[in-house]
Parts: sequence; C-alpha cells; structure tokens
Amino acid sequence: MSAAARPRLLYVTDLAYPARGRRYCDEDIHLTSRLRAHFDLALCHPLDAVRLMDGFDAVVVRNSGPVLGYAAQYRAFREHATRTGARVYNPLTGKADMAGKQYLLDLTEAGFPVIPTVDRAEDLHRLPDADRYAVKPKLGADSIGLEFVTAGLLPALTYGSILVQPRVEFSYEVSFYFVDHDLQYALYAPDPARRWDLQPYAPTAADREFARRFVEWNGLAHGIQRVDACRAPGGELLLVELEDLNPYLSLDVLDDAGRDAFVAATTRSLHRFLAG
Repeated sequence: MSAAARPRLLYVTDLAYPARGRRYCDEDIHLTSRLRAHFDLALCHPLDAVRLMDGFDAVVVRNSGPVLGYAAQYRAFREHATRTGARVYNPLTGKADMAGKQYLLDLTEAGFPVIPTVDRAEDLHRLPDADRYAVKPKLGADSIGLEFVTAGLLPALTYGSILVQPRVEFSYEVSFYFVDHDLQYALYAPDPARRWDLQPYAPTAADREFARRFVEWNGLAHGIQRVDACRAPGGELLLVELEDLNPYLSLDVLDDAGRDAFVAATTRSLHRFLAG
C-alpha cells in the first residue's frame, strides 16, 4: 500500500492520567511508535475526540482513563460515532465494562464462573457468607467508589446504583489479554496486595477455556480485551472484570518478542477491522 493510501487512525489516550501503579503514557508512546509503521496516526485527548474524529478512517480508543470524569463528553462521542457511522476500535457494541457493570449481574444469573453479584437488598441471600462485602458503583472504574462493609451494614445501603459482592480471599489475580478472539499473553500478580506488580503467567488449557468463554460471550469481532480473574480458595478461577473499553496492557512486563507479537496481532486486527 502506498503512503498516500495508508489508513488514518485517531488514537485516543489521556497521556497525563495518574493511574496507580501504571504509566499510561509509556505504553501508548510505545504502541503508537510501532503502529506508525503501518498507519497514518495522530494522538488526541478523549475530550477532543468528537471534534477531530471525522477526519480519520477509524478511532482507536486506548488508555483514555475512566469515563466517569467526562461522562457527558463520552456519551456525545458514542452518539456522534453512531450517527455518523464512524469506525471505533474497540467497537461500541461491547456488553462488558464499556456498558457499566450490569454484565456482572447478567453473568451471575447465567451461571458463569464470576464472583457472585447482586444489586438489590432482596437478593442478598443469594450471596455466600463472607467476613466483608465489596460495594461498588455500577458505573465505577479503576476502584473509584469501592468500599468494603460487614454483612450487618448491607440491608441499610441505598440500592439502585450499586453492586454487592462477597470479598474473596483469593491467592492471586491473573489477566488474560486478547486481540480479537486470540489469547496473546497472560500476566499475574502473585501478591494480592500489589495488583500491578505483574509477572508472566503460563495459562493451562482450563485457564484458556475459562477466559475464552467471556470473550466469546461479549461478541466483539474485533478489538483488544482483558479478562481479569482471581484464583479462589477452592482453586477455581472467578471473573473479576471483563475490560472491553480501554484495557491497560502492561506491555512493559513482556519481553521484546512478546511485544512484537502483540503489535503484529493488533496491526492485523486493525487492518481486518478497516476492511470489514
């Protein structure tokens, strides 16, 4: 393909977002430096996306930060993309974190291996006994608004915009990183108190099948997704989060070969997406 015919991508990122234990800017600087070999690419802040997106073949949403801080602008972005038919990667049809935390209720109801979740006082009996319970906003992200309470306080909570889950005393957290429906790599945090102190993880066949179930459930034909899980006391994996909007990738933990493989997979995915 000639340089003049190369696809034009608007890459949306908040380079200054102060993520705990992560540096968004380093990851996006590296990824965009590699993608420029294949695409004409410009970076912009999420608040500028609506004004700029019409001049590009696709919008790639990456480390743009929690949308809670700019909810009205994010709604305007989605509405503009829908109205104009703009291509957004990941596509805006995701059913997981992209649409809030309702999916945790849906997956609980459907019997998926997820931390049991309810959003009504009359359903509290469906949760297993625990020393403490996690209470989080349905539209939460990055642990914003998360608190832990004892069982005695649960009936007095104001329901409607919150979720309740038992606090699981897990042995570690593990994340599975997908491009389209292909698992690229897995990382885990051996110390539960240090979520972002990650190391490479060799998934078993059962681990792969666990993660793939959630990606297939979400139904995105293209895009980058991260399946976060915890190893429960009984040895099983339970879903913590299915991030389908702007998952941080922890590319700095990978070796050169791992990063090269991820960039190649993402490049192929973007070309397929643009051709679709």
